[in-house]
Amino acid sequence: MSSFQAIVPALAQALEKRGYAELTPVQKAVLAPELGQADALVSAQTGSGKTVAFGLALAPTLLEGADRFAQAGAPLALAVAPTRELALQVTRELQWLYELTGATVASCVGGMDMRTERRALERGAHIVVGTPGRLRDHITRHALDMSALKAVVLDEADEMLDLGFREDLEFILDAAPAERRTLMFSATVPRSIATLAQGYQRDAVRISAAGEEKQHLDIEYRALNVAQADRENAIINVLRYYEAKNALVFCNTRAAVNHLTARFNNRNFSVVALSGELSQNERSHALQAMRDGRAKVCIATDVAARGIDLPNLELVIHADLPTNPETLLHRSGRTGRAGRKGVSALIVPNSARKRTERLLQNAGLKATWASPPSADDVIQRDDERILADPAFDEPVKDDERAFIDALLARHGAEQVAAAFVRQCRASRSAPEDLLDVAPFTPSGEKFARRDETPSRRDDFGASVWFSLSVGRRQNAEPRWLIPMLCRTGNISKREIGAIKMQPEETFVQIAADWADRFLAAIGPDKKLQNNIVVKRLDGTPDLSRAGYQPPQPDKKPHRGKRAFDENAPQSAHKPKFDKRAAASDGQRPPFEARPWAAKAGKPKFDKAGPPKHKKSKTRPA
Repeated sequence: MSSFQAIVPALAQALEKRGYAELTPVQKAVLAPELGQADALVSAQTGSGKTVAFGLALAPTLLEGADRFAQAGAPLALAVAPTRELALQVTRELQWLYELTGATVASCVGGMDMRTERRALERGAHIVVGTPGRLRDHITRHALDMSALKAVVLDEADEMLDLGFREDLEFILDAAPAERRTLMFSATVPRSIATLAQGYQRDAVRISAAGEEKQHLDIEYRALNVAQADRENAIINVLRYYEAKNALVFCNTRAAVNHLTARFNNRNFSVVALSGELSQNERSHALQAMRDGRAKVCIATDVAARGIDLPNLELVIHADLPTNPETLLHRSGRTGRAGRKGVSALIVPNSARKRTERLLQNAGLKATWASPPSADDVIQRDDERILADPAFDEPVKDDERAFIDALLARHGAEQVAAAFVRQCRASRSAPEDLLDVAPFTPSGEKFARRDETPSRRDDFGASVWFSLSVGRRQNAEPRWLIPMLCRTGNISKREIGAIKMQPEETFVQIAADWADRFLAAIGPDKKLQNNIVVKRLDGTPDLSRAGYQPPQPDKKPHRGKRAFDENAPQSAHKPKFDKRAAASDGQRPPFEARPWAAKAGKPKFDKAGPPKHKKSKTRPA
């Protein structure tokens, strides 16, 4: 006896066969007695089981009390989805859900052979699933008979409007019979969806599934603040830190997808790409590689990734920030589905901090602000995974004991363990060394990274000054000098005091206890990256002595004047006549002596004569 009393028996058996023990909130909502055969506008978060929900809601309308469908003819139901992947996914879901009813489910999506789809429609189908553009093509060519439709479902209606399918949707709904049932399913209900519902639904019941007001409770949001030049390196460290079964990296453009795909392939990540330039066959192969474990990372654009369902997706990375809160929710909704936990990581450059904070606020989400995992964090996480490997709990087998004894006898336990650790680390991509950028709280106040506490530099304590052969004229800045000093000198920020920038030189204060170790770590050539020479100073640097040139004002000489040469003849220094000064002293020259006097005294041209600037119209004989 089925435990799903309110469901058509054939569908209840399919649910039990599939392993369903309990329905999700949205599936329970569409089976409520008060809904009956009415139209419905259903809003529920992505991954809440909406496909099965409208499959359950359609069954009473399509079967009309029968246990099985009659022979297939003109379609009885039409389901419209925004993308090819989602349409094919809906087709697969409805096929197993309606398997015991004898239903025929056909798909009509862009990128597939249109002639094959037409032959399938001619043979007959009870339910047709398709994308708006392809369905409109079949209707226009009279291949899709809409006369027998009892119900129309718009899945992910908000996405279809965002993608510009309003005109196609209105064409499809106008072609359907007026006496039909219309169900709209959407993650959000903006004004555009409400307007569409008012125009094409009759007395629709508004259903808000439980949990809609709390978006994505199973998703942990992390905003990772990075330097602009470290965006790709931060993504690599995030992928290495979590080692997710499946990870999805979102980009805003196809060019960014291609670039990251090539970069990650070079770093030995098993990666596939999803973008609009791929054919349907290539997209299907990419998704299948993710499902069967041949690939772990998928890099995609927003449009290409809409509607895809990866059961083991544990991590979503926003390489490029979403443009609006809806896109953020749709992206993140690919993970944390059906009760599973997931992580949504936003890569936030310094210039996008405030914009990210507003984006999260408008989406109603709270994120943990932090720095991306460092190289040390990734290596430490790798070591934890090695120690927790279940292979260490398995007993030694008899056929392995002889070789184990031979290994230990030849190399010793320590050397064998070292070789094992090296092999484990060599099989993974090396983490990246990131610039140290302090994250900030949602209020905008900075806080120290990890276990570091802010320190005052005016009471730094005993220290040693060092000189670096780079200054302001070489575009030296503390934001890249400090990580270089820490990385090369094997110190942390806490051992670095004041930094005094000069045009051709930079003075750095290092804690006295670390000065010798700092020099030893740099090496005998005393050089950092880019051949920057390091010198140890005795005492405090004197900024007024050699090595420091006070900035001189770049004052240009007056145009036409030259430097005074005392050996030049006197005529060379003869000043020009100053008319204003002469006038003030009463030395103004007479009118006739002025250079423009001759012009002023010239008689004007006699207008009676022919104008010199015009040619005579009469030709000479």
